[in-house]
Amino acid sequence: MKGVILAAGRGERLRPLTDDRPKVVLKVANRPIIEYVMENLYPFVDEFVIIVRYKKEWIINSLGDEFRGKPITYVEQLPGEGTAKAIESSAESVDEDFIAVNGDIYFEAEAIRELISAFRKENADASLVVKHFGDLSHFGKVEVEGNVVRSIVEKPGSVPGYANLGIYAFKSEVFDFIGKTPLSERGEYEITDTINLMVEAGLKVVAVPYEGYWNDIGRPWNLLELNEYLLRNKLRHEIRGTVEEGATIIPPVEIGENTVVRSGAYIIGPVKIGRNSRIGPNCFIRPYTSIGDNCHIGNAVEVKNSIIMDNSNAPHLNYVGDSIIGENTNLGAGTITANLRHDKGNVKVEIKGKLEDSGRYKLGAIIGHNVKIGINVSIYPGRKIGSGSFVGPAVVVDKNIPPNSLVVLRQEKEVRRV
Repeated sequence: MKGVILAAGRGERLRPLTDDRPKVVLKVANRPIIEYVMENLYPFVDEFVIIVRYKKEWIINSLGDEFRGKPITYVEQLPGEGTAKAIESSAESVDEDFIAVNGDIYFEAEAIRELISAFRKENADASLVVKHFGDLSHFGKVEVEGNVVRSIVEKPGSVPGYANLGIYAFKSEVFDFIGKTPLSERGEYEITDTINLMVEAGLKVVAVPYEGYWNDIGRPWNLLELNEYLLRNKLRHEIRGTVEEGATIIPPVEIGENTVVRSGAYIIGPVKIGRNSRIGPNCFIRPYTSIGDNCHIGNAVEVKNSIIMDNSNAPHLNYVGDSIIGENTNLGAGTITANLRHDKGNVKVEIKGKLEDSGRYKLGAIIGHNVKIGINVSIYPGRKIGSGSFVGPAVVVDKNIPPNSLVVLRQEKEVRRV
């Protein structure tokens, strides 16, 4: 079987982290999201077909032409939006039964094993993985009789039921039905509408319940959730770098090659640190933190439950809590990310022009790539700083900052004559 991965989207809700790159290449626990998808597909497919469009060179450069010895074919998404259009783009590369998955989700290999088992055992025309949730406001609701799908309703409201997880197995006949799929109210060609057409035509579509971990990585805080899950469940205690005398390491902690942890550093796992990084002296790294390659976490810095991507620095007197810092970003001395509201309510984040409840009472800053932040900057909880921005000294970031902005503190000085 071939594994078709849908990776053409921009990831608008993940901005500023997707200002200049597709979301599937964002790193969580120091690996691109799409690699986790491929890793869990790997035992069941002999080739990967990746549907690309937005900033496709990021994906191609990241993955190359094979994944652990199995070939990768890149296919440009056809004009139009939606999952059906994305899957249709693979038609010339797929002439047999195949698996199709969204490239921006995390699941365990168990989901694919059960999907294929049901697909073959039931001699189904299609199968899809579902999971029961108490609130389907953000999902498609899958109506079933036994394990047979009767319909899929997008965004049914705050009702319980089975949600469509974006993991499918199809016979190649699905392409005939994609060609008949109408444009949805959202202006997209939805694979759920295609599946409804298949059901109406009398084809057999089966639902495969899944109880394992799954994450739809659509918003910044989903990255922190996945980071915590991976560090808690997948991390191995392994130190390949150098740890100086006087540093304290409480397992599990993974430290990459050529990284130096200097005296006075105190690290409580689970923590993952990449290669060629400098940690300390005299810093405090708390659980559920991942720090990428070529990073510097310096003196009197505390980092907690955060993602710091490659080539970024928190070098002096910083607090980074429940935050995400993109690549090639530098925090000036004394820069602080606040992560808690005074009323201890959930932190809200502006997503596509609207405030959304993150569901977290602790959430810090979401800082894009190639950002320079001056000394003594204070950042409110849940605020976003766009990629390519410069924030001058002593600025209080109480509003989101668009990409490529220059933000400086302007003070009117009173002049007195003596």
